[in-house]
Amino acid sequence: MANKHENLTGLFTDIADAIRTKTGGTGAIVADNFPDEIAAIDTQEDLDPELTDQDAKIAELQSILGADGTEYLWQGDAKYWSDRALNIFPYVARLNGGKYYLDGQLHEMAIHGIAPYRDFTVTENDGTRMVFELRADDKTYAEYPRNFVFRIVYALEGKTLTVSFVCENQDERTMYFGLGGHPGFNVPLAPGKKFEDYRLRFAETCAPYRVGFNADCFVTHEDTLFALEDGRVLNLRHDLFDDDAIVLRNMAREGTLECDGDGHAVTVKYPGMGYLGLWHWPKTDAPYICIEPWCSLPADAGSITVFEEQRDLIALEPGKTYVNDWTISIS
Repeated sequence: MANKHENLTGLFTDIADAIRTKTGGTGAIVADNFPDEIAAIDTQEDLDPELTDQDAKIAELQSILGADGTEYLWQGDAKYWSDRALNIFPYVARLNGGKYYLDGQLHEMAIHGIAPYRDFTVTENDGTRMVFELRADDKTYAEYPRNFVFRIVYALEGKTLTVSFVCENQDERTMYFGLGGHPGFNVPLAPGKKFEDYRLRFAETCAPYRVGFNADCFVTHEDTLFALEDGRVLNLRHDLFDDDAIVLRNMAREGTLECDGDGHAVTVKYPGMGYLGLWHWPKTDAPYICIEPWCSLPADAGSITVFEEQRDLIALEPGKTYVNDWTISIS
């Protein structure tokens, strides 16, 4: 095989650039130090499995920390958004007036359902696999009259975190529900970069549609084709979110948050989710983006949702279990 470099200067420059890409450094590197610099690169990135009491209550991911100290997960800031990585169940986003019908009865439920506001129990934690469990009780039944067990399983392998939503229907009636993830990721991920340097690159060419919303973020069914650069790339700008969330359908089921000249990246895969929400707090310079895989949409504009009639809600028969896995990988 022919040599790519015509001289040692070019070879050494490329080696030094490769080291800086891996470490995030910017300084000069002497060629004699290449072996030590390469040996010091830690290729393993880990999610910190340690949980506080608050983490256990809400089952919300708190940190995705790289071996080089890079924090990938948004850490919350009341100026922009206090949460970090909400889990959504049993309804995605908003209901008109916070109300819906089930079994012919009118009920009330907050935005994103029950999961963001209820205490979970940790049933397993071996350092790489954690299981959080929410069982129906009088409080949940008042908002959502079904007996269920909802589990969130976090499983870490290498640089990939698998998030599993597991729902068991312990009721005698069919459950109707939606669910999804709502993680925020820091942008930028490296010093010297800015929000507009980053992009979301889909794994394959696609022709997504943006779900039509009114000013209150209810579904209008007036979807529009959402253009991507080369059919795969969305270049980030703060004003993308001036009208609130961008929710896509017919998109590729994998996207990577990345930037030229920055070796840090986040890839989210969501093979079982039909929608993807992209969001940060509207009309701000918020330094994060939420990449949100959803299985269903918010309520229709101008009407109170009937759970049995919303076509994209999951219908789970008595005694059955539903599982939906999605992943977050860092590099």
